[in-house]
Amino acid sequence: MPGIAWFFLVLVLICLPGRDLPEVDSWLTAIFFDKWVHAGLFAILTFLFIYPVTKMSFSGAIKKKTAFKIAIAACVWGLTTEFIQKYFVPDREFDIFDWLADSFGILTAYIFCYKKY
Repeated sequence: MPGIAWFFLVLVLICLPGRDLPEVDSWLTAIFFDKWVHAGLFAILTFLFIYPVTKMSFSGAIKKKTAFKIAIAACVWGLTTEFIQKYFVPDREFDIFDWLADSFGILTAYIFCYKKY
């Protein structure tokens, strides 16, 4: 359930019109704050879907395969959110670097879960 709830939270956040997003200070822009937010949102999303798999009674091979599929699905979702923003959300646009940040967060969560569980 937490993963599903987080999925919908991310959906709501990516559907906010650009004019409704807060302005950020120049120093936050300089450190690519928005990219870190993307990475964090998708790292949490990935973790919340992989973690329950680690607690299931499946074999290690099935758990690894399922975690990998979750990570791939999260990457596809990240790319999909960029297209949603481009075509359906006012004052938002497709940004390949946002997707790369999403993917970085996904990879980070995947590696964390792989090593820890």
